[in-house]
Amino acid sequence: MTSYADNSVTVLGLGPMGRALAGAFLNAGLPTTVWNRTPGRDRGLVERGANSAQSAEEAVAASRLTVVCVVNYDASDAILRRDVVTDALKGRTVVSLTADTPDRARDTELWAAAHGIRYLDGAIMTPMATIGTAEAVVIYSGPEQLYREHEPILTVLGGTHTHLGEEVGRAAAYDIALLDIFWTAMAGYAHALAVAKAEGVTARELAPFARGIGEILPPIFEEAAAEVDLATFSGEDNPITSAVSSIAHIVHTSETHGIDAGVMRAAEGWARRAIGLGHGTDGFMRITDVLSQH
Repeated sequence: MTSYADNSVTVLGLGPMGRALAGAFLNAGLPTTVWNRTPGRDRGLVERGANSAQSAEEAVAASRLTVVCVVNYDASDAILRRDVVTDALKGRTVVSLTADTPDRARDTELWAAAHGIRYLDGAIMTPMATIGTAEAVVIYSGPEQLYREHEPILTVLGGTHTHLGEEVGRAAAYDIALLDIFWTAMAGYAHALAVAKAEGVTARELAPFARGIGEILPPIFEEAAAEVDLATFSGEDNPITSAVSSIAHIVHTSETHGIDAGVMRAAEGWARRAIGLGHGTDGFMRITDVLSQH
């Protein structure tokens, strides 16, 4: 077992991910205190050696490091910003692995600083089953010195841990952007399967070809990222006018079958706006620039 100067940790929130976090700490042999608003969820963890706190204030007082993983910052505020809990946290560290927005992370940092609480924000980028394994990916933002102080404990969650910078909203910003990719892709896949089904193609028939689309995306992502950062937006191989034509076909086929094409209509609108601004010979990523204009 790794030796820590002060290896105690508290976990607030025992949904599936919270239980996975607490389980990883226990597997590493760390003294772990757990608490959840709904009683009973800690039973399996207690059987494995966790200390069950009777209240949130008792839980945070048990450790110098508290990890919070609940549904959103409304839920975490309801726990942490009660006077008795806030008082118990003074001089201690809170690491929030609760998914929410960058502005909520910044607001929480201000609250923490005003009450003598040390604060790091973070986000878990991989599914619950990866926690404690080499596949886990967790990102953090906030004071680097504070991150380094608690890094030996946080790394037992497994996999890759990255401190993204001192600006506390950066972890949430990465999280939001990456979730944008994931859910836009999943919405697109659901829409594609609906269109395919309407045309007599089963989901399983389409899936191998859909996988092929997924496999060509990583190098496209890298190339597109360079274009956006350099503002080059080359359309030599595939101008945005060609993309609009392709998107229009999707919209037409969808609506022929009575399938809502709102997402594709939005993408078509962004592209046509770029063309209207004189960027018809540019590549599709020009819409990033258009979307950023106010």
